[in-house]
Amino acid sequence: MSSSLNEVGVGSVDVAIVGAGITGLSAAWHLTQRGLSVAAFDGTGIGSGATAVQPGGVRQQWGTEVACRMAREAYAFYNEIGERLAPAVDPQLRACGYLFVALGDDELAAQRQRLELQHRLGVPSREVTPAEAGALVEGLDTSAMVGGVWCDQDGYFDRPLAVVGAFADAATRGGATFVDRRVEKVVRDGEGWRLELRGGEVAHAGAVVVAAAWDTPELLSPLGVDLPIEREPKYLFYSDPIRERLLEPLVIVPELHFAAKQLADGSVLASDLGGGSREGEGKEDWHRNVRRAISKTLPILEYVSFPVLVEGFYDVTPDRQPVLGPIEGHDGLFVAAGLNGRGLMMAPTIGRVIAESVATGAMEESMAALSPSRFGGGTLTPELQVV
Repeated sequence: MSSSLNEVGVGSVDVAIVGAGITGLSAAWHLTQRGLSVAAFDGTGIGSGATAVQPGGVRQQWGTEVACRMAREAYAFYNEIGERLAPAVDPQLRACGYLFVALGDDELAAQRQRLELQHRLGVPSREVTPAEAGALVEGLDTSAMVGGVWCDQDGYFDRPLAVVGAFADAATRGGATFVDRRVEKVVRDGEGWRLELRGGEVAHAGAVVVAAAWDTPELLSPLGVDLPIEREPKYLFYSDPIRERLLEPLVIVPELHFAAKQLADGSVLASDLGGGSREGEGKEDWHRNVRRAISKTLPILEYVSFPVLVEGFYDVTPDRQPVLGPIEGHDGLFVAAGLNGRGLMMAPTIGRVIAESVATGAMEESMAALSPSRFGGGTLTPELQVV
């Protein structure tokens, strides 16, 4: 060890977690539940990055078996969050419902195919006619619809940051330590690992979980591990709070790349789901696209202004699935990243799976599609229902 490096004040722990967003926090809590000593490192603070700007959606409607299974487990956990985590503030999960709208026959056929999978896995979604959709969503213009899919259990946390705090507090009560330091390098150190931190300090751990979102590849590439995780910008328009309740469910119109929802504080969020991915476009283009979609599908929002544009980021993978589990050829090194925008939504499942993976050294069979090794010539399972 270089004489210029100093020990950070956590000693040697069983597991070091790189990243204290919702993924790292859930992993920390689940690991403490197994009696392991844990330290989580993040130079930007607990619950920062993408975790700090997510709107709190929780849904079970997905297009692949592994995503549906993860969502079902997470949904069950969140319905027991009071008993599981004893949050200081009730996050208030409200089942407002999610409606996926189909404007054409091809989209409806794709929705029906996903619906068949969801029903096999116990997701209580159902197909709706345009008339039924109109009854579920006040102010929805159904004239251009051919159908849709609805799940009344899907919803939003009124206070999503309370979920973040609940995981952090519960992990701390379990003995986890949080260190406000950026990890610059992860190095093999005998039978364990050494973490070199910004500022010249080091920490030691028997195992390391890298949960650093889009920064994950940079940390792992010096070890010869190449993961195709990239940062993708996402943009949400917000209105000022509105006293009148205009839109309770979340409405997604895939063919128009559009989604909208009124939050608990009265503000309306609306998004051009393709905003940021089309070269040469900017705020005015995304705003026009949102306005066109509102005019066609949700005219009840036509007089709502959207003065605030919030930028966030997804850590995305080629198949739009998370990267989860042990890294082959590197004993004691694990990854939980590439969440593709579903970090809070599936955090309980991700934390449990990674904790079991650390404890056993292996990945559970039902989650094999998420293995880091799948990009080396394995079979990818694309998830197409990413919002």
